[in-house]
Amino acid sequence: MKLSIERGTLLKAVSQAQSVVERRNTIPILANVLIEAEGNTVTFRATDLDIEVLDKAPAQVERAGSTTVSAVMLHEIIRKLPDGSLVTLSDDSAAGRLTVQAGRSHFNLATLPKEDFPVMATSDYASNFSAPAGVLRRLFDKSKFAISTEETRYYLNGVYMHVADGDGGKVLRCVATDGHRLARIDAELPMGAEGMPGVIVPRKTVGELRKLLDDDDMKIAVSVSETKVRFATPDITLTSKVIDGTFPDYTRVIPQGNTRRLEVDARDFAAAVDRVATVSSERSRAVKLSLDEDRLILSVNAPDSGAAEEELAVAYGDERLEIGFNAKYLLEIASQVDRENAVFLFNSAGDPTLMREGNDMSAVYVVMPMRV
Repeated sequence: MKLSIERGTLLKAVSQAQSVVERRNTIPILANVLIEAEGNTVTFRATDLDIEVLDKAPAQVERAGSTTVSAVMLHEIIRKLPDGSLVTLSDDSAAGRLTVQAGRSHFNLATLPKEDFPVMATSDYASNFSAPAGVLRRLFDKSKFAISTEETRYYLNGVYMHVADGDGGKVLRCVATDGHRLARIDAELPMGAEGMPGVIVPRKTVGELRKLLDDDDMKIAVSVSETKVRFATPDITLTSKVIDGTFPDYTRVIPQGNTRRLEVDARDFAAAVDRVATVSSERSRAVKLSLDEDRLILSVNAPDSGAAEEELAVAYGDERLEIGFNAKYLLEIASQVDRENAVFLFNSAGDPTLMREGNDMSAVYVVMPMRV
């Protein structure tokens, strides 16, 4: 195999592949990226056995062929090469070496046989549809903060993507929860997604997927089966196993009868929470919200370090209420608001609180209070 490729193109392809590779590996081949050159295209494939990413890039291929080389090492080398340089990759399979050359730089890397590289089994996808990158980005970006990190409740370690009944008909919905807070985000149901099985997309996959979704004009081809999910652009294909478990009935957690309504400028609110939380003890990070006629007082009382209080002008017309929350949870939820105002709906100091973005019903957040 011998090919030449522009450094920027190569770096983009290799960086996507190497990020999937686990740093600590008991199986040497899993630390490698599979490079396959044919025609005028080179593909880079990497896997951790749960996720597989395939990246295509244009190249001048002199000699078709394939090999595998350390993904992290190759990425580091390409990253440090001067911008705009032309990189030549040539494989000597007899010696088990890959030569990387650019200008006066010359590297010789150990390779492993391509036959040892595990390729993820193809799946029959029950559902295939396409969605704009911006729509998928919103669904996953706004829900991923609520993914649980507790390994014991493994079925909460991802985002539940499924078809659900929205206010105006069927919607494509993403839900994540860790038992303390919940995010439920809806988007218009894409053509062809009606019969899609509900799947739990793992946390790592959600992180890798984010790199495919930067271009708003890009259409992403989505394929879903009971065991796998695949997201593809013309250049990159990301295939992942889904979490084998049942996502709990989240609808029971979303409060229906919360009538006490607080409307507040989302940015001002987040900044005020951040300021008063500075003095709170790291463990509990509890912030108390005291609500009265058009007035909100945020306060923190940490006996060992001090106290803080800040007042905000808000829209609130119900009876007095004092309620406490984990500051981190409040900040994460407030930072999801794209619109000017956040609307909080309370019931009592012990019940879950609902938050949404102004009058937009397509994004709903729930946060559990804590004693203060």
